[in-house]
Amino acid sequence: MTRTEAEIKLKKRFGIEKFYDSQWNVIEKLLSGKRILFIEKTGYGKSLCFQFASTELDGVTIVFSPLIALMRDQVRSMGSKGIRTAAINSNQTFEENEQVIEKAKRNELDIVYIAPERLENADWISSAIDMKIAMVVIDEAHCISMWGHSFRPNYRRIVKLVRLLPENFPVLATTATATLRVQEDIMTQIGTDIELIRGRLLRSNLRLFVVKVESEEEKFYWLARYLPKMRKAGIIYTGTRAGTEVYSNWIQYLGLDSAFYSGRLDSETRKRIEDSFIKNDYYCVVSTNALGMGIDKPDIRFIIHTQIPQSPINYYQEIGRAGRDGNISYGILLYNPNTDKDLPMNFINGSKPEKKNYEKVIAAVKKELLSKREIMKKTNLKETEVSVILADLIDQGIINEIADRTKKYFFNPNSPELDMSSFDNLRQIQLQELDKILEYTDLKTCRMKYLCEYLGDDNQKECGTCDNCKRENLSARPTEEVIEKFKTFKEQYFPILEVESQRSAIVNGVASSLYGFSNVGAAIHHSKYESGGDYPDWLLILTLKAFRKHFGSKKFDMIVYVPSTESGSLVRNFAQKISDTLKIPISHKLAKSEKTKPQKVFRNNISKKDNVKDKFIYQNVPEVIGKKILLIDDIFDSGHTIKEIGRYLTTCGAEEIAPLVIAKTVGGDIKDD
Repeated sequence: MTRTEAEIKLKKRFGIEKFYDSQWNVIEKLLSGKRILFIEKTGYGKSLCFQFASTELDGVTIVFSPLIALMRDQVRSMGSKGIRTAAINSNQTFEENEQVIEKAKRNELDIVYIAPERLENADWISSAIDMKIAMVVIDEAHCISMWGHSFRPNYRRIVKLVRLLPENFPVLATTATATLRVQEDIMTQIGTDIELIRGRLLRSNLRLFVVKVESEEEKFYWLARYLPKMRKAGIIYTGTRAGTEVYSNWIQYLGLDSAFYSGRLDSETRKRIEDSFIKNDYYCVVSTNALGMGIDKPDIRFIIHTQIPQSPINYYQEIGRAGRDGNISYGILLYNPNTDKDLPMNFINGSKPEKKNYEKVIAAVKKELLSKREIMKKTNLKETEVSVILADLIDQGIINEIADRTKKYFFNPNSPELDMSSFDNLRQIQLQELDKILEYTDLKTCRMKYLCEYLGDDNQKECGTCDNCKRENLSARPTEEVIEKFKTFKEQYFPILEVESQRSAIVNGVASSLYGFSNVGAAIHHSKYESGGDYPDWLLILTLKAFRKHFGSKKFDMIVYVPSTESGSLVRNFAQKISDTLKIPISHKLAKSEKTKPQKVFRNNISKKDNVKDKFIYQNVPEVIGKKILLIDDIFDSGHTIKEIGRYLTTCGAEEIAPLVIAKTVGGDIKDD
């Protein structure tokens, strides 16, 4: 097929007149059975290469992607063009995924998007053998490399699959963000016969600014001053999940439509926010880095970071989501030199599992055959940490896996000695990358040129549009009015406790503050851990304000409080004061059926749930039947204790359980990858 013939088909099926030269180069090589690594800027049209090629191949194209949002968009978009497309991912039911697999086996699909995690599923592996696979695509291919900015252990399984494919079998790996080191690593892993096609990364329509502030409050002040002047819609990135809620509520307080988004939200809520964002229903969405990858919205007008990313690679990828329609857009970094280095340093320190945690995993699988979930319970390690350790130990030949309904792991008695050098090297590279993004904040030269050159696109001209090129400065200096407005906002901001469940009568509750957002946390710590006596009355007043704002005039029949694990009578006394003030009878009959450990000692949700499951008892059950209960505690962290009590009181016959706490923590809060 000639390029002219292909472009006739392109116009008819996709409504696009011409291929870019590099797009046609990729397509031509894929149709010839080549393996390609295609590095090109966000929004360029990398996906079109495999989408078009799939219509010319006999069989199904398997696209490995970590982006469920992209899967939804592409299934809808390709379907409207007559290209038979489906997805397999964790947001779909077992039956829905099975239907896709059966269609693929009957050769009734052109493209199947699949999350790499499915390669752990034995049913999928056996089904794939019966499919007529025409091409394999690895989207976000930097995830293969440990040196990439979002390494995912499950991507290693894709590499193993690709190595088993015959010669002259088309494979496409795509990414917008690969340094030369990552590029070389991807090419080495996929095979020596892979060809590199690398585009130019300059985004001349994207205006870059760095705004230095002296405090976290100044970031809120800056948004109050400049955000109303910006064209909708945009994304504001924060470093933590808790941060998404605070900033989003502040923006709403300013009178602008906003939503917060993170991996903590359920899939239905995430999809609703994504759809509304695409339709410009929001002025902005405040998110962790969970939003953006795979969102099909070319007219994002601004990307604002309230927290410095870990590297120039992360930053280029995230700002690259703006202005894909070619119109002027903004990438703005609000940077506090005093504190902003702390969070990425915590992530870097946490990304390398300690040797003792490797040894915990090895010790566990030496004793018996275990699934990942069972390993988490026995080692008390986070899921992400266990995934990284397992992937590394398999690579080193220290443990092996077998396929059951789920993967199980066992120790290799002939294994070599544990080698931690790869993570030591990774940490050094991550520290170097952090230094480079800090260097970016202090640049006096072109910012876009700096990012492009860091990503291996040399000989780049100056963009002519960034703050340094144009000698512009977006001052963070606030007015007295904004300072006062933010003070009032802090006094009236009451975080929601999202605990509702279809299996429970518990409803979403409220906290008087975030633990680290005001001096509430210090006051709790003083009483709880420094023998400071009962919680002070000003915490009572603040908590009652939160109660009245969230629950209004709702009537409650009784107050119940969470039995103490380590705080003595603090919660009991606090609940008694609320009872006296609101004139709601208090019960002291909720107790523990057996001793539990403080939730903070557990590092994963499985262990936190197990710690409190079936551990509560009410000493006179008929008292709660048909009652609306206000449930009091001091600190809300993972929420498992509150949810378990809500579930238990539901089984006892309670009509409604509403949580009210002093503070919602940001402790243990993580970003989304």
